Amino acid sequence: MSLADTQAQSCAYPTLEEIHGTAARLAGKVLETPVWRWQTGIAVQALGPATEVWLKLELFQHTGSFKLRGALNCVAALDRAALRRGVVACSAGNHAMAVASAARAAGTHAKLAMPRHASPARVAACRADGADVLLTDTIHDAFALAQQLVTDEGRTMIHPFDGPLTAQGTATVGLELMAQVPGLDAVIVPVGGGGLCGGVAAAVKQVAPQCQVFGVEPVGADAMARSFEAGRTVTLDTVDTVADSLGAPYALPYSFGVCRRFVDDIVRVSDDELCRAMLHLYRDMKLVAEPAAAAATAALLGPLRERLDGKRVALIVCGSNVDPQRFMQLLARAIP
Repeated sequence: MSLADTQAQSCAYPTLEEIHGTAARLAGKVLETPVWRWQTGIAVQALGPATEVWLKLELFQHTGSFKLRGALNCVAALDRAALRRGVVACSAGNHAMAVASAARAAGTHAKLAMPRHASPARVAACRADGADVLLTDTIHDAFALAQQLVTDEGRTMIHPFDGPLTAQGTATVGLELMAQVPGLDAVIVPVGGGGLCGGVAAAVKQVAPQCQVFGVEPVGADAMARSFEAGRTVTLDTVDTVADSLGAPYALPYSFGVCRRFVDDIVRVSDDELCRAMLHLYRDMKLVAEPAAAAATAALLGPLRERLDGKRVALIVCGSNVDPQRFMQLLARAIP
């Protein structure tokens, strides 16, 4: 059975049974990442005294981000013929790294379409895992090239955010979190294409329906927020944000549908807010978080501060693959 057939036969959203099954398949292949309560610095200074903040530290995952969960789940569904033909992916970096690692582990070959602005460290990590990296001018071009490789070479597309198998993988983040921190009032999740947010929300809401789930996007890459407002999937003309990991140029039907079912609201944050959140995570929690990983923090300190005052809140810190020079540049932008 092909990956496309497997996805077509799947439920319209990841069921709790499927999520538990995925967690069992991934056991020993991914880490159960830790949680940590934020009780210093800005969390004390800016938030109400009754607000309780927990960080789900997925930046400690193999390959440095949550992406490995979905990539491994997708590659595991391939039959022998598909493995011989190989896989393809498009990504600014984190998904590409995850697919390269998953392909190597499965004994298949990956071709990765990445925009030229992608972090050199991420590109190097992909090549170190044996993948061929093909650079394009824009993320739109990367998606087009990846699709062309599916047509020309018969490779299987491992999509960066859309599809049931991806959502089942990302949902294991939410499943872990709900076991680690019972009684949460809200979970805040970064949104690129919606694969992480939809999966986490599906797990959270089926375990604890009363727990709110908020997605957060950069102002310059807000395809899911616009899709929520329009009631249909929306494509952006341009993507402009320091959070390249959240730079999906459009929302797609499956992820949009899962998010619409389980996510309470999508909020937006500016690039300046992302940089300030990176600085807070570095100063207070000693974390080197890329901009995408700081998005949930930016949302809690910004548009969600009043709505979540006095609540028990978890923030998904989704990844940390950033060059030291770039990291320092972004921190400098936040320092007065």
